[in-house]
Amino acid sequence: MTLSRVENSCFLLFLFVFQAIFILILYRGGPSNVFRGFLDSRQILDYSKTHDVYTNLSLFTQAPNEEAMPYCSAQSPIFVGPLTITFRVLPSERMIIKKNPFVQAGGRYRPPHCLARYKSAILVAYRNQEKYLHHLLYYIHPFLQRQQLSYSIYLIQQVGNGTFNRAKLLNVGVREALKDEDWDCLLLHDVDLVPENDYNLYVCDEYYPKHMASAMDKFQYILPYKSFFGGVSALTPEHYMKMNGFPNTYWGSGGENDDIATRIQLAGMKIVRTSPHLGRYKVMDYSGEETQEPWRRPPSRHNTRKTWKDDGMNSLEFKLLSRTKHPLYTNITVDIGYVPPFS
Repeated sequence: MTLSRVENSCFLLFLFVFQAIFILILYRGGPSNVFRGFLDSRQILDYSKTHDVYTNLSLFTQAPNEEAMPYCSAQSPIFVGPLTITFRVLPSERMIIKKNPFVQAGGRYRPPHCLARYKSAILVAYRNQEKYLHHLLYYIHPFLQRQQLSYSIYLIQQVGNGTFNRAKLLNVGVREALKDEDWDCLLLHDVDLVPENDYNLYVCDEYYPKHMASAMDKFQYILPYKSFFGGVSALTPEHYMKMNGFPNTYWGSGGENDDIATRIQLAGMKIVRTSPHLGRYKVMDYSGEETQEPWRRPPSRHNTRKTWKDDGMNSLEFKLLSRTKHPLYTNITVDIGYVPPFS
């Protein structure tokens, strides 16, 4: 029994393709490379095996000729996946500085061995949370360096004893940060959150605002509700201005997250989220309280549909009191006013 001409041609084509793949496997170093992608993906998500955030960071050394530096690789060569995060020992500022020798004044960093493909500004609304800040700086600097980013960390500090206004402080931070650099991405970061996986890239989505903290341990690694946009988020400057920034009129309630989610929709965009397998965060808590019952969304007191075009970056008023470059961050101290009556 003989093969038809068509069957014979198909068989020969199959044989040729099989041989080409086999030769390629041998040339590339054996069959293990073929399956490495599958193994890596499992390793990335295995949180039973964590790594120190400073692992292999010393491999990034100063290039001998800065003018001839290549661009950084598309994927960092020192990614490890899940990170070991603990808050048992409070790191000193001196220790953090010593472990991050390439961080310049103002919390500015550029990879010493290559030209960064991406520039991100990390903005942290802050007031009297020094323990949280030390833990965040200890982890976030090497975390960002592992991703071969060019970045700066900004602390926007509210003076006085008035009610805290996170959203307005972040508006201030955006305005001040954009004076320094044409940033590709604005990362709006709570001081008490630390990322658990270095594959959680601190870069923006090209088209839409991105919610990074999609799985926090205090919420049992699920979203507390569908429109939640708190913790850590990433927006391009264009996204931020298109939605008129964040509201200036939320004082101490935490309800600004719903307002922001609504603004995104009203501006013709949608929220994209980091996969919950990668967007995992540990939350610091020095209050001694534990979140046992389901977290409830704060009630909204604002009609965002009526106010979003008039309450935001275009109505931002503040008094800049100081702007200081510390070894690990730029501190921007501002007076943002007080809680108006019936706010």
